[in-house]
Amino acid sequence: MQRNVLIVITGAIIAVMALALVKLGNPQNMGFCIACFLRDIAGGLGLHRASVVQYIRPEIIGLVIGAFLTSVFTKEYRSLGGSSPFTRYIMGIFAMIGFLAFLGCPLRMLLRISAGDLNAVVGLVGLVTGVLIGVFFLRQGFSLGKAVPQNRAGGYFFPLFMAALLVFLLTRPPYIFFSAEGPGSMYAPVAIALAAGLIFGILAQRTRLCLIGGIRDFVIFGDFYLLYGFLAILVVALVGNLMLGSFHLGLQNQPIAHADGLWNFLGMTLAGFASALLGGCPLRQLVSASEGNADSGVTVLGLVTGAAFAHNFGLAASAKGVTSPGQIAVVIGFAVILLVGFLNIKARRGVS
Repeated sequence: MQRNVLIVITGAIIAVMALALVKLGNPQNMGFCIACFLRDIAGGLGLHRASVVQYIRPEIIGLVIGAFLTSVFTKEYRSLGGSSPFTRYIMGIFAMIGFLAFLGCPLRMLLRISAGDLNAVVGLVGLVTGVLIGVFFLRQGFSLGKAVPQNRAGGYFFPLFMAALLVFLLTRPPYIFFSAEGPGSMYAPVAIALAAGLIFGILAQRTRLCLIGGIRDFVIFGDFYLLYGFLAILVVALVGNLMLGSFHLGLQNQPIAHADGLWNFLGMTLAGFASALLGGCPLRQLVSASEGNADSGVTVLGLVTGAAFAHNFGLAASAKGVTSPGQIAVVIGFAVILLVGFLNIKARRGVS
């Protein structure tokens, strides 16, 4: 009971912070979006040149540092790795392509629903479908292998990298890119966004918050624990949007979204499928990497690379919908993740 109360409180706090960040400057319905913020960071580092989505998001920096410090303080930090890292990297790329076909991660999906965006409801159906496909593979014995202990210092590089990003954000050297218009130019004050990220990281580390994991655990074990947190986010954000006059029910003219139902569904199905096999959503991967898991760190690199590919090759969706190359990339993504799934089932069964 106590842990259920904690995760509900966590969800409520995250929802309030997300609404506050939007009021303070973040893009509409994007108080927190792990996929979108990783995409912006990729742009800020020059990994893609989509000028409207380039910014070093302090929310991500704070989240990682908060989760890292909490894991050290609670003695839960463990430097692990070696569980199919390159496979995880490739899967991270295609998971991000799916997220950017929908235009958001599971967290932003709920924030969009709470603001009346019915396209996000279609995305939720797709996400659940993808996780159910992943659960099928897990029940057939799918596994990417077991992470093994690594040199303790190896896990420090991920939070140190985030600290370097903070230096870049504060000093703004000429080789770091910042949007002058578009979503990348919309942001809350750095100190507030960083503080919100720190709080988010602490809470996410303590509760293991993950919507992908919540759906998976409910289907396999009947455990509703993780879903309580996201239900709290949805309810509190819905109430907040109604109070703030930010609730606009409909499919059309939603901020930073498109109304192509098929590709909203398929994008999130691909993302949910890949994330289920990877063991968690982008939020969970960030927190796990902060706790010393190098495999999760490699997955995050895959997500960042996927964001770079999506914008460099015209795969990411826009308000107009998903481009033809983006649609092809989603289909290829399904083929790749299915191949990974079947090969890893055979490997675990000892079939060559």
